[in-house]
Amino acid sequence: MTVFLCYKCGTAIWPELAELAAVPDVSDDERGRDKGTRRAPAIVPRGHYAIDPEPWGPPYVLQDDQEDPKPAQSRGPVVCREEGFVISAGSRHTGLVHPDDAAGLHPLPNWENSNGCCGPTGDEGLNWACPCGAPVATLAADCFGPFELHLDPVRTYAFSQ
Repeated sequence: MTVFLCYKCGTAIWPELAELAAVPDVSDDERGRDKGTRRAPAIVPRGHYAIDPEPWGPPYVLQDDQEDPKPAQSRGPVVCREEGFVISAGSRHTGLVHPDDAAGLHPLPNWENSNGCCGPTGDEGLNWACPCGAPVATLAADCFGPFELHLDPVRTYAFSQ
């Protein structure tokens, strides 16, 4: 079992979690979304985590192919900014957990980096903090994207028992 800790204060900010061998596949089927929130099912089941090898979050760079854009990050939507379609050049190897397993975390003040229609899109950077106040994770929970919580690999670390 693995516990994730805050680099700033050392607090265990997640319960013991079992590692998945890979990030689970996601269905693009709109019928799987919650009828009330329009939120997608969580990527990772409760009590587990996976390491996402793909880039996640900012910074973003222009995509080479502006005629056939790809999603800005794994399991996310296509993102167009003023300069064109972008793709993540952010951190690789983020810990991916079920958002409900992070009950000790809280949104940044004034919901900083949490813009979205029905929840944060997750493409503006860290938006959840440890109880000590250190930003440590990015929640993606909008009605048109994935439902997942990414642990910053620089601001958290895993301790396996």
